[in-house]
Amino acid sequence: MALGYWFAVLICLLPESALAAAAQPLDLTHHWAGYCALVVMVIAYVVAMFEDITQLRKSKPMLLAAALIWFVIVLTYQQQGLDTLAVQAFKSNLQTYIELLLFIMVSMTYLNAMDDMRIFEALKVWLVNMHLSYRQLFWLTGLLVFLIASVVNGLTAGLLMGAVVIAVGKDNPRFVSLACINIIVATNAGGSISPLGGISTLFVWQHGILGFGEFFKLLLPCLVNFMVPAALMHFALPDAKPVINADQLVLPVGAKGILVLFAITIALAVAFDMLLHLPAAAGMMAGLSLLQFYYFYLHKTRVVDYQDGTNYALFFAGSDINEANQSPRQDREFDIFDKVGRLDWDTLLFFYGAMMGIGGLGFIGYLDAVSQLLYGQLSATMANILIGLSSAFVDNGTLMFAVLTMHPDITQGEWLLLTLTLGVGGSLLAIGSAPGIGLLGQSRGQYTFSSHMKWTPAILLGYFAAIGVHFLVNADSF
Repeated sequence: MALGYWFAVLICLLPESALAAAAQPLDLTHHWAGYCALVVMVIAYVVAMFEDITQLRKSKPMLLAAALIWFVIVLTYQQQGLDTLAVQAFKSNLQTYIELLLFIMVSMTYLNAMDDMRIFEALKVWLVNMHLSYRQLFWLTGLLVFLIASVVNGLTAGLLMGAVVIAVGKDNPRFVSLACINIIVATNAGGSISPLGGISTLFVWQHGILGFGEFFKLLLPCLVNFMVPAALMHFALPDAKPVINADQLVLPVGAKGILVLFAITIALAVAFDMLLHLPAAAGMMAGLSLLQFYYFYLHKTRVVDYQDGTNYALFFAGSDINEANQSPRQDREFDIFDKVGRLDWDTLLFFYGAMMGIGGLGFIGYLDAVSQLLYGQLSATMANILIGLSSAFVDNGTLMFAVLTMHPDITQGEWLLLTLTLGVGGSLLAIGSAPGIGLLGQSRGQYTFSSHMKWTPAILLGYFAAIGVHFLVNADSF
């Protein structure tokens, strides 16, 4: 009797989190709540896929789906007296999303700052003024975007190089079409060799599956993925040199400083993760503080021509210029929150809905069932190749988070293979990745869905060639 009394007292003293940890999640895969959650998620994703047709932003259905899924989950767990367990699962998924949000927020803020400093425009002008032939420009833009995409999000890198080939090849639609395909393949391949290059690689790094340096094992496979279709397209390019008018662009003072700070911020993110074992987002936020102080310095020291409202792009420490005379545009130029406000919030909120919705389906038990089907009945290699091919239709970040939620027991080599296939699989179709969708709109009919499809066999050849090279050069990882 006394033993039972003290056991009851001990249970009462335990925190709720400990009680939740002791309980086991319910299997709701054959429950009305599970069916409801699955139908809601499928409908939301289908609606999001047809964003261009419906003109309904993709974040709206996904946000609603996430809310409905967790509503039915918590409601069901409350009926069993296990609501604390469901709440803890929700908070765990929310923490993962917040780390992703903060990382991307800082990265995109720096990109907006670079855009304001016309750094990307300067790169475009430099490339155009090199007066290269169509074939030379084809290879140069491909190689550059391959490298840039390893540190800059794929959409930004793709649109930057897309602007270059459209400016040079405005009188040659065939060149524009082939160069855009090349840029898409190179962007997706380059984004797979670094955690900074895309959502899927960032997820793997955030979850501690692969270390920062381990992604570079994919350098040669990704390079092969880009080079194979590029070599085949080379012979279809016009063998001529475009005639273009030269242009000049001078960067404002402060542009190089932002580039240096961005490099420091990336180094801080890596150091916080590898040395302090803190989330990489903590290092990125530290880098954001550096950008804020730098903008404060620029705001206080830049000399402005108040007669025509333009910037001299000069520094003059200790200037006694009256700040009241500055225009609202000049105030916004050094306002860090203006850069944050211009983030692609629709995409960020879409990923909230996708991550929380998939997390809910995983908590219900559906992803365990899918994992048993893919990684239980098929080999890990075959499963990863099929998942990579499906990224031509479904966002690769969403797919990667789903696999991470499944927790498959696979080797480091297989995780690298999954990272590779999900990263480059989106190149198979024009709508398979953000760079492809962006260039469809930017090229105004010169690059189309059908023109991309003509080269899908060549891209597919590069896909399997990259897989073969991965097995060859990274055999010790399996």
